[in-house]
Parts: sequence; structure tokens; C-alpha cells
Amino acid sequence: MKTLHTFPTLELNDDLKLKGFRVYEAALCQTGHSMFGRRHFYKIVLSTGKTVITYTDRSSVKLDGVCLYFANPHIPYSVDILSGEPGGYACIFTENFIKPLERSEILLQSPLFKADGNPAFRLTEQQRVKITGIFESMIAEQATNYVYKADLLRNYIQLIVHEALRMQPEDFSIHYRNASTRITNQFLDLLERQFPIESITSPLMLKTAQDYANQLAVHVNYLNRAVKEETGKSTTTHIADRVTTEATVLLQHTDWSVAEIAYALGFEYPNYFSNFFKKMTGNIPKAYRTRQV
Repeated sequence: MKTLHTFPTLELNDDLKLKGFRVYEAALCQTGHSMFGRRHFYKIVLSTGKTVITYTDRSSVKLDGVCLYFANPHIPYSVDILSGEPGGYACIFTENFIKPLERSEILLQSPLFKADGNPAFRLTEQQRVKITGIFESMIAEQATNYVYKADLLRNYIQLIVHEALRMQPEDFSIHYRNASTRITNQFLDLLERQFPIESITSPLMLKTAQDYANQLAVHVNYLNRAVKEETGKSTTTHIADRVTTEATVLLQHTDWSVAEIAYALGFEYPNYFSNFFKKMTGNIPKAYRTRQV
């Protein structure tokens, strides 16, 4: 029987909806093929055996042995497990769960967030023991009633990211399929590099699909077509989603006025920002900030 825990089970989906996080021991000893598509969650996997991950923006990543790999909801992918051994772990979490850490530079530069980064690392025995220990600590913590459990689990995620950034990733022969996949990755990376907004005096400069097309030296229609084809979302939607995420962080973690946040995010008038934020979240900025206090 072929089984592959790439999409969450009903139980995992329930946890994601309620808590935004789940860590579990994966059944990597069974071979199988996952459906191709976009997930709505981030995933970190400690895998064993031979695995091939196929992305829309890349040909494939071939893993052999004990490996750590990251997946994010921006890039559709499928997984083929060719052979494996007992053992292995996976942790999945939503964007809302990780938001409190979003302004961390180490996460923004990690394989979790860099669309053009290398998502796979082959582990030494010492690294395997260390990463396994972190996963087992997460599993143990998940079962507790500790009031600050979510914060501790986020710290474990950060710890795995730090360990991954210590490693020198090997060449897993990642290649772009064509020019449109390359430009999509360049757009996503350029978008992420506009954030975080750290000063009112340095507002967001690239605000529209045309702005990004100009920076990438391509026609805006070509950029829009490539991004939509590769990610399933329009260029404008990607920009709006990222601006909304930054807006929520600024409302929660700064004392800037709504007008200042509007200016920092590139809106000409505060009411333009308020209308945008309400459309994206269902809340006006002041009401959202009040509820977060």
C-alpha cells in the first residue's frame, strides 16, 4: 500500500485550522507519490531514503540519505518517495502561526521564505541527531498544556532554521525549466526584499506590478502571465497579500499612527489604506489594532 503524508490528514487539517501548527512522526518508510499542487501551509521535513521533489519553477530536487527540506505555500510541488527507512519527522504550520516571528531577519533570509533559495540539506549523523532531537522536543511540547506553548514551538522552528543556515547545502542539481519560471522566482524574491518596513522615512517603493516589471526589465504583461502560470496567483495578489501581512505587523508591533503606516506602505492617503485593509482583512486598521492589544 502506498501512503505519503504530504497533504495533511483530516486530523492534521483540524489542528491547522484551530492551532495553525502540527508536528508528527512521518511514515516515510512507505513509497508513494503525492498530488501536485499548492499547499496552504509551510512544511519542514526530516526525511530518509530516496526522495524526488518536483516544483513548477524547477525541474526537481533529488534527495538521497538523511535530508532536511523546506516547502512553502508560494511554490506548488509534488513529492515522490522512491525508497525509505523507518523514521522521519514533519512539521507543518500556517502563515498566521509564524506571523509573530515574521520580522525576524533570520527567517526572512531562510529557505522557508526565499523563493529562490535552496530548500534541501543533506545531513551528517551529528546533524541528524540534533535535528531529530528538536523534532522530538516539539512533539513532546505539542502534548502539553503550557500556556506559552505556541511561542516555544515557534522558537523550535527558528532553531531548525538556524541549524539549516549553518549547513553548506550540497548541489542537488536544481535548474529552472524556462525563462518564465526564472522571472517568477526573481519577482517573488524582489517582493520579499522590500520588507520589513523599518522606518517611516523609508516607505515602500515598489507598489505595483508595473514597478516590479520595470525593476526586472520585462513587460508587465509577461510578468503577470508568468507569475499567474507558475503560482496560481496574480502579481497584484502577491503584492497585496504581502502588503497586508506587513500592515498587520506594523499595527501590532509599532506605535506608528495609521496615517504613518499608510505612508510607509506607499498609500497616498490614509483612507486609501483603510479601504484596502478592510477589503483584505474585513477590519479597519484602528479596530484591528484595538483587538490585538
